[in-house]
Amino acid sequence: MRILDKMEVTPAEAKSRLSTENAAILIDIREPEEFALSRIDGAVLIPMQSIPGEIQRLEALGDEKDLMVLCHHGVRSLNVVAWLRERGIENCFSVSGGIDQWSQEIDPSVPRY
Repeated sequence: MRILDKMEVTPAEAKSRLSTENAAILIDIREPEEFALSRIDGAVLIPMQSIPGEIQRLEALGDEKDLMVLCHHGVRSLNVVAWLRERGIENCFSVSGGIDQWSQEIDPSVPRY
């Protein structure tokens, strides 16, 4: 299966994609209050309700690199990925389990809430 055939990546897959030479971009779609509580270094905050207004920016970012989309538990990010793919941004992926699973599996220094 090609990676574009799936809409989700595990936190481990995302970490690997973010740390490669042509690193992917981590898009955090949580609310600013959530981002203030807990965040992953290097993540770009674009709250979910702002996504439609940021479509050109996301298209430009997607032209350069894959987009890893993150929320709290992976539900909102999966919806955003589906929405973006409907609009032609195919190289975007939801991080399954969100920042909560990231904290449990990748980096326990990221606070859980």
